Amino acid sequence: MTETKREQASERTATWVDGYVRAWRSNDPDDIRALFTDDAIYLLAPDAEPLRGHEGIVTGWLEHADADGEWSFEWSAVHEASDLALVQGRTEYPAERDYLNLWVIRFAPDGRASEFTEWYMPRPHGE
Repeated sequence: MTETKREQASERTATWVDGYVRAWRSNDPDDIRALFTDDAIYLLAPDAEPLRGHEGIVTGWLEHADADGEWSFEWSAVHEASDLALVQGRTEYPAERDYLNLWVIRFAPDGRASEFTEWYMPRPHGE
């Protein structure tokens, strides 16, 4: 289940995060592509090589795909500016692990992400 904190987020950020969650559930390449500009950069970890462009992002996403129903996600907007949103989240994988998340989303004028950085911190399961 996803709990969206719409009262704290702009419509642009809420729409983008809803789309991300939809793609996370479906793992459909079209849902994934819809989130990002053609030349977007997706950073999975601080020292990792970024995924680049639609095909790089789709390929990398599907290599690490989670099945729908294996996780739940709650989020809220921490900060927003004209082309930037910081989103704090918590992902729970009931069968094995939990994470605190910080997403840095840099928006193109059309509302898609031109750059996305996913920071995460593992937490002891169930805490």
